[in-house]
Amino acid sequence: MTTPPVDLDAMLKRLHLPTIRRLYRELAVRAEAEGMSYAAYLEILASEEVAHRAETRLRRAVRAARFPMLRTIDDFSFTFQAGLRKQMLGSYLGLEFVGAGRNAIFSGPSGTGKTHLAIAIAYRALQHGFEARFVPADILIGELSHAAQLGQLDGALGPYLHPHVLVLDEIGYLAHAADAANVLYRVVNERYLRHKPILVTTNKPLAAWGQVLHDGDLAEAILDRLLERGAHFELRDPTHRRHRNLTPMSLTVCDKL
Repeated sequence: MTTPPVDLDAMLKRLHLPTIRRLYRELAVRAEAEGMSYAAYLEILASEEVAHRAETRLRRAVRAARFPMLRTIDDFSFTFQAGLRKQMLGSYLGLEFVGAGRNAIFSGPSGTGKTHLAIAIAYRALQHGFEARFVPADILIGELSHAAQLGQLDGALGPYLHPHVLVLDEIGYLAHAADAANVLYRVVNERYLRHKPILVTTNKPLAAWGQVLHDGDLAEAILDRLLERGAHFELRDPTHRRHRNLTPMSLTVCDKL
């Protein structure tokens, strides 16, 4: 009795192994020429499949994060932020960052790299298999303020509570709604209770948040929750040092840990 031919392509397609399906013939020729063992042949195919899946997952995670641009920590020029060293961000670049629920506030003038650093840390979390979401502060506050007026705030919070890491960009850069402190507190407090990190950028001094958010008490409560398991990195304008030959200013780190 003749054994029916095996349709390997069909089986690999059914098993959702597109990379192995694409490479196995070419690699078989190489394996035969090099006297490769069966185990080595299978190991290469499996490794390529795993690498392809990881790359695909990362691409999807980046799209879902809605970064306005992709930035990495290796792209950041620490030369022009003399008080900031990569080692100071070490706990934000490893697996423990998300698990520990660590927050960070990057403050300083425009052009100092605040958003770059926040995106780079969030991207590193994506590389570790976590999810992230980037949102400008005025968009989040405006959306949640509108939802609160409609009595739908609880439902609107979901997209900002689900991701492992939330990047909240430029608090105070644009004017915020009158109830900004109320809706922002809901996000910060819920993520605080769930040990989910928030990375915040702002061009305003922390002491001015009460005015920016229209409620000094709630602004203080927001900052307390952000800094209880987090740090404040104050970035200085590097253009001042280059153009005026000023002595490099230090970076202030307020870490309540």
